[in-house]
Amino acid sequence: MSQGQRVLVTHRVLDPAPALLADAAQAVEYEGDLSAESIAAAAAGCAGILSQSIDPVDERVLSTPGLRAVSNVAVGYDNIDVEAATRHGVLVTNTPGVLDETTADLAFALLLAAGRRLGEGERMIRAGQWEGWAIDQLLGRDIHRATLGIVGLGRIGQAVARRARGFDMRILYAQRSQGDPSVERELNAERRELGNLLAEADFVSLHTPLTEETRHLIGAAELASMKSSAVLVNTARGPVVDEAALARALRERRIFAAGLDVFEAEPRVHPDLLGLDNVVLLPHVGSGSVDTRARMCETAARNLVAALRGERPEHLVNPEAWKDR
Repeated sequence: MSQGQRVLVTHRVLDPAPALLADAAQAVEYEGDLSAESIAAAAAGCAGILSQSIDPVDERVLSTPGLRAVSNVAVGYDNIDVEAATRHGVLVTNTPGVLDETTADLAFALLLAAGRRLGEGERMIRAGQWEGWAIDQLLGRDIHRATLGIVGLGRIGQAVARRARGFDMRILYAQRSQGDPSVERELNAERRELGNLLAEADFVSLHTPLTEETRHLIGAAELASMKSSAVLVNTARGPVVDEAALARALRERRIFAAGLDVFEAEPRVHPDLLGLDNVVLLPHVGSGSVDTRARMCETAARNLVAALRGERPEHLVNPEAWKDR
């Protein structure tokens, strides 16, 4: 690999990623807006791109002459047109396994916060509205021994299930294929069709990737099938949930509460959600711990350096592009 190769770094990354890149290539800092046209222009002459989940990386970017790899600092890669990348022989990598436990922590924190109305309580105190203890004040839902429905029993979903076992929760899961029997036994998890899971669960936690099949996976019909006492948590991708339908369900008290870390059109949040007390809103911080974000950046940098050296990266999303090497 030539030290003279250039890589476009679209956003600031954390140590030790900058040093890893500097040892292998010349890093070009991006200064444009979040548009594919601007990223494509900045990528001219670059062999690699270190991208993040908010960057649109489409045909315009991936057709850049000489581009060999795009390394996403995220486990998801719905911001990248993987089909176009493969067509142009561009390797796409991600950072799976690094953020599982941290994101599971956050998902369970949202489950607790929404179920026990913690956000409402904190706002009450800060506004000087708390007048003392009352028997019926901010009554929430018990988490212990409740039924948790996990939609997508992958690495993060399994990590959430392990936390739920500490609360003696009954665990259901929904996904297209039957889960690993050993995982089912470990977690004492029972598979359900999505509709049945939504009808049975007291808490529903979403852990699916964003695909055409999962876009608006939870819409008006699905919300209507949930218990009026149920809580919905989304730490996956915003468009998995129809936000307008969710806002209506929350406003009309057709479900008890929700906890959201991701949104359909980030950083915009559906305005109907903002005025509701029964939803906890967080700014996409699922993986946001010091150690995990640093490890994500390091993993993405190592993926990119390997690709530029002509080595197969550890976390390759499109192995079809590697076959032509």
